[in-house]
Amino acid sequence: MFHQSTEHVASYYARTYPGPIPLRLALEEHLDTEVLIVGAGFSGLHTALRLALAGKRVTLLEASRVAWAASGRNGGQALLGWSCDMPPLEAALGLERTRRLWDSMRWAAAEIRELPERHGFDADYRAGSLWAAVLPRRVALLQQAQHEAAVKWGYDRMRFIPREEMPEWIASERYHAALYDPEAGHLNPLKLAQGLAAAIEQAGGRIFEQSQVLDYRETPGGYVVRTDKGEVRADMLVLACNAYIDRLDRTLSRRMLPVGTYQVATSPLQPDLARSLLPRNSCVIDNQFVPDYFRLSPDNRLLFGGGCTYAGGIPKDIVAATRPYLERAFPQLRGVELEFAWGGHIDISMKRTPDIGRQGERYWLQGFSGHGVLPTLAAARAVADAILGDDELLDLYRSIDNPRFPGGALMAAPLEVIGKTWYRLRDRV
Repeated sequence: MFHQSTEHVASYYARTYPGPIPLRLALEEHLDTEVLIVGAGFSGLHTALRLALAGKRVTLLEASRVAWAASGRNGGQALLGWSCDMPPLEAALGLERTRRLWDSMRWAAAEIRELPERHGFDADYRAGSLWAAVLPRRVALLQQAQHEAAVKWGYDRMRFIPREEMPEWIASERYHAALYDPEAGHLNPLKLAQGLAAAIEQAGGRIFEQSQVLDYRETPGGYVVRTDKGEVRADMLVLACNAYIDRLDRTLSRRMLPVGTYQVATSPLQPDLARSLLPRNSCVIDNQFVPDYFRLSPDNRLLFGGGCTYAGGIPKDIVAATRPYLERAFPQLRGVELEFAWGGHIDISMKRTPDIGRQGERYWLQGFSGHGVLPTLAAARAVADAILGDDELLDLYRSIDNPRFPGGALMAAPLEVIGKTWYRLRDRV
């Protein structure tokens, strides 16, 4: 999975970015730093910003470009919670400790809204999300989730939307009910990442692109990290590589399965048509095992995704692969031009639980399993706090067991394909 690229993938976000995407120099020197972070996606950027603002000397190395991978081309949905949902976390942590983790997620939801204004950039944030039921028998799951959130986690802000009210939210007969979450929202992930990078540099942090880490070694004084043209000595090391950890750390990579995912963006729709599709401009994800998700962009496009490939590849024709699902949700868009189509890889953990940890002064953040816009920020807070001397949040994550995939990646992908096929069948009945 090692990849290095000088250009961003031709996503909607990259092709419509306002002006040239900032280009940063490669590392071509030997330097010392307090904290070295490998990977300039959300988890690395959020960690770097918090540490730089706290006065730490921070250096960030990125193999390609800032937010080149999933962080710069995802669905842009900032949803509270984790991919695994709450039961595995409660089983690992117990009720009270899980509630503390949930509180940190609510903190992340508020923080993501405030970061752009605080640091002077725009990420096109829009408030509100819908978790929708396609099958009538899954409407009860929404109501159960609403009840548990209020009783167990002290979160009573979600609103149940019954079928008769759904046309006020989604112009589609496919959806029977939904949960509305006012603290969630949607945004432009590439704008968010570039805004974070600029804020890091403003705070004194250094970011190097085109600086793929070849290896690292622990020394009595910290860590030495080597690229093809430079070297960094650091007191502390943070690995924020996610799906691209690969050979850099075999132990961590055995707990991750890179999974391909993809989406499309329509050409700009007439404003009245766009507003009619999602009258309240909430983002939407359904509660199928393999969900569809979609939202409107500020320039009146529908961004739609949901496909994934557990064998790791991306369809050669993403438009052909995605169009049937888009038109199933919105028949009124049949034949609409799909101007952009792109994909990438996400880091799936065995139990879909976040894998955030520490060994000595080496830290890591991974396992966001396709649900990383807010969880990366919550996890970055835990790691940054630990580096600054407060282990409370990190200890919660360290109590979650993330086993290796059985048989490694060669066996994991076929097993995941079988599992996905089974759940897709269940999604239809």
